[in-house]
Amino acid sequence: MDYIPDRITARGGEPVDDRAGTGKASPSDAPRWPVEPGRYRLIAAKACPWANRAIIVRSLLGLEDVISLGLAGPTHDKRSWTFDLDPGGVDPVLGIERLQQAYFARYPDYPRGITVPAIVEIASGGVVTNDFPWITHDFFFEWREHHRPDAPDLWPAEVRDEMEDVMKRVFTEVNNGVYRCGFAGSQEAYDDAYERLWTALDWLEDRLSTRRYLMGDAITEADVRLFTTLARFDAVYHGHFKCNRQKLTEMPNLWGYARDLYSIPAFGDSIDFEQIKKHYYVVHTDINPTQIVPLGPDPAVWLEPHGRG
Repeated sequence: MDYIPDRITARGGEPVDDRAGTGKASPSDAPRWPVEPGRYRLIAAKACPWANRAIIVRSLLGLEDVISLGLAGPTHDKRSWTFDLDPGGVDPVLGIERLQQAYFARYPDYPRGITVPAIVEIASGGVVTNDFPWITHDFFFEWREHHRPDAPDLWPAEVRDEMEDVMKRVFTEVNNGVYRCGFAGSQEAYDDAYERLWTALDWLEDRLSTRRYLMGDAITEADVRLFTTLARFDAVYHGHFKCNRQKLTEMPNLWGYARDLYSIPAFGDSIDFEQIKKHYYVVHTDINPTQIVPLGPDPAVWLEPHGRG
């Protein structure tokens, strides 16, 4: 959770907003880069839930023509994500085989993990930031001039304070909660993580019994953040991470809600179940040493009517 704190802001200097649902403000001394169409490339991977957020928000806001998108393949080694989906295994804009090269272009001795999403300055080939909650935050607040006319208000002022609390709980107990279960190093740690996760999922199931989306009748950033975990739940987290009290398909409100979001192209088009399964079951050899990728579940269930309207 230690990321490059740089921000891309509309006017430089102080940002418009300094809360991103993380429970902490952006560092005031973090370098600021100017908003400039065509200057940056978002590097993501459909396999990764944190990167999945950025793909969805970029599409919802209509930023496709001002921030290009490069996609890494679903598997990686200890060094880096790679561009094995592209011809010759090379990103066609940055001309690199590994995302690691963009990190090293700016920090030759970069000591931390090479993560997605990452925003790279095309001209220099160097990474600008990989601080994922701030990337989607700034897509909304700082790139407003370039949003499509009917872009949704992902951070509505009238529910902002409550949304911050909801996003913080979703992040801590659900987004991270499934990983806390999957990578628990002892039975006690797993038991605690399991109870915390299902307490939060029960709370969400109840919350969604009285409202279509997490904050009411309209989609917000909170929904983006929860969706990327729900989309992976039955395919990966239920079995691979031992989050197996119930399947998502057995929780009526959460399951209908997830299908509702999936029916929106910005959400559904960002999901590739084969890449998701391949990433988790092949990369996590400590959990799945055989690297066998399960054939199920059938993704066709996501196309069933959701009834949430």
